[in-house]
Amino acid sequence: MIAIVDYDTGNLRSVCNAFERIGAEYILTSDPRTIRHADRVLLPGVGEASSAMGKLQERGLAEVVKSLTQPVLGICIGMQLMCRHSEEGNVGCMDIFHVDVRRLRADEGSGVKVPHMGWNEVSGLRSPLFDGVNEGDFFYFVHSFAAGTCHETIAVSENGTRFSAALNAGNFYGTQFHPEKSGRLGEVILRNFMAL
Repeated sequence: MIAIVDYDTGNLRSVCNAFERIGAEYILTSDPRTIRHADRVLLPGVGEASSAMGKLQERGLAEVVKSLTQPVLGICIGMQLMCRHSEEGNVGCMDIFHVDVRRLRADEGSGVKVPHMGWNEVSGLRSPLFDGVNEGDFFYFVHSFAAGTCHETIAVSENGTRFSAALNAGNFYGTQFHPEKSGRLGEVILRNFMAL
């Protein structure tokens, strides 16, 4: 059973639908005991980092997430909250991934736009999370902030500058892209997460 952490952050229905499509059992919950006893945990998220972090802390869930020993996957803001700090709202995060989240920069005349919205390729794949995914395959992104690259980076993408498309530290994984909105390849990522 996968526990999808409910902390009022937007994309819960699309995440639930994605797990239904692959036939995975899940529960949407903010109960710490249920989260601790789940086989796997997913931390979704759409929104602004400081308010999302505040909602996690209000529910006592930041410390719960940090304490987990089963596979955990953060998506978009969920991954960013697992980083050290975010420029979005100047907020300290959970420091599971030892990298900061910074605003993407748009360059005049370069065609680079922020927010980074739409399909983009990922490369530098180095994790079982990407089994069955090829270098240069495309995933769906919607974000204005991103984690830099670091030793925990397991995939990169680019929007004017290179950033971590995915991170891994121990049992914790994160994707900046949205697997639940990335069609067949997104389902591959979710199935791989279920197999970790």
